[in-house]
Amino acid sequence: MIQIADIREWRTHDVVDPGGHRIGMLEAIYVDTSTDEPAMATVQVGLPTRRHLVFVPLAGAIVGPGYVKVDYDRSLVKKGPAMGTDDVLPAEDEAAVFAHYGLPYEPGAKGERQLARR
Repeated sequence: MIQIADIREWRTHDVVDPGGHRIGMLEAIYVDTSTDEPAMATVQVGLPTRRHLVFVPLAGAIVGPGYVKVDYDRSLVKKGPAMGTDDVLPAEDEAAVFAHYGLPYEPGAKGERQLARR
């Protein structure tokens, strides 16, 4: 598992898919609130005048010199739920991020969010 302290060093580095194709730039790390382990990253994608953030799971990610390689294809990541570069993921949109990747969504017992930005 990638340690949160380690992956913070890679902000602004490239995120690539299994084939080595660039997806975008690592913007932030989100942890699972029940374990405090890195769960998702936001990746800045788009044209310079129309950038937005997409989420990608970090399970199985590999950190290399100047990049983070994720287990998901670039086209799948770029088609995922997006938000503006200055926005915050609304709680009601969190489940859609997990659904996009076919992952189970498990909010806390009292409805707490599953993801928290670090």
